[in-house]
Amino acid sequence: MNIPFVDLKAQYRSIQDEVNAEIAATLEKCDFILGQNVESFEKEFASFCGARYGIGVDSGTSALELALLAYDIGPGDEVITSANTFIATALAITYTGAKPVLVDIEPDSYMIDPDRLREAITERTKAIIPVHLYGHPADMDLICAIANEHDLVVIEDASQAHGARYRGERVGTFGDVAAFSLYPGKNLGAYGDAGVLVTDDERVNNQLRLLRNWGSVKKYHHEILGYNRRMDTLQSSILRVKLRHLEGWNMARRSHAKLYHQLLADSSLTLPVEASNAESVYHLYVIRTPERDKLANYLQERGVAAIIHYPVPIHLQPAYKELGHQAGDFPITEQFAQEILSLPIFPELQPEQIHYIAKVIGEFDAEHEPVALSAQLA
Repeated sequence: MNIPFVDLKAQYRSIQDEVNAEIAATLEKCDFILGQNVESFEKEFASFCGARYGIGVDSGTSALELALLAYDIGPGDEVITSANTFIATALAITYTGAKPVLVDIEPDSYMIDPDRLREAITERTKAIIPVHLYGHPADMDLICAIANEHDLVVIEDASQAHGARYRGERVGTFGDVAAFSLYPGKNLGAYGDAGVLVTDDERVNNQLRLLRNWGSVKKYHHEILGYNRRMDTLQSSILRVKLRHLEGWNMARRSHAKLYHQLLADSSLTLPVEASNAESVYHLYVIRTPERDKLANYLQERGVAAIIHYPVPIHLQPAYKELGHQAGDFPITEQFAQEILSLPIFPELQPEQIHYIAKVIGEFDAEHEPVALSAQLA
């Protein structure tokens, strides 16, 4: 078999008539920037999340940055986030002039460790950005409790968790504001770059709308120094179609993950764990093995695309050498960066493809001497 990591063409084919009709209608109207469909998508996505307001922007990175700016976070401030995340989470902090403060992760959830988060708080800390990584919610009860103790803003990075649930409620409504990436490969993805924020705070909603559009509500009248971070109407038209299918697509991802769990239960791999109070939407299905590179090559040679998320932690990236970190500062993140591998998972993936992937992994195990996982950190 030849199994891609994600198949956007298959998804497009399943909805192409709906999408093409919406694109044609937008072209006919020629309202390309902040058109009617942007406003409609904002309302529909906010309702989907259970929030009062939605604000469409040009990327998930912009969503995070503008969320910080809406709370006047900038030079001299510190923002705590996970050491195990895509670099955009940290970059959004840096763009404001604030300092990203990284915290190691819990070994079971792969997400920010609340105990280490508490230890990282200083008098300069203004906000926490928990990341709902791989589609699984972070421990929002404990994180929000810590934030409340120290009067800190909580900005949820939900870029990989569209529709994920925590205590039965969709992520995006536990913090003060939430940022979502709508990059094409996300559970809800545009056909280009886009992002969206949700919040229940009217002041923050109004500030975000100013910040994304040159500081203006009325054309040529500028209340603050804003930016050009607007969502294109064409993207919102496509996203409105795809939002109607998102719940079904997420259910398919969960079904695929369940099958992976069953078929790989006796393998040498460490499989993802879902918390009892959470419902992951499996943006990624991430396994671990100390034989990661060998397994990745073995899969690739047999037609299975697998990707590493993320091979070099943020604190070891040359771009962040000014933070002054070195190898060993975040041991769990560093260990996992050598072991994690994402297997194909997307709604259109077929059961026979998952069976094939599991078969290949079984053959890999049979050909390699069992290697004990590196010491597990409690």
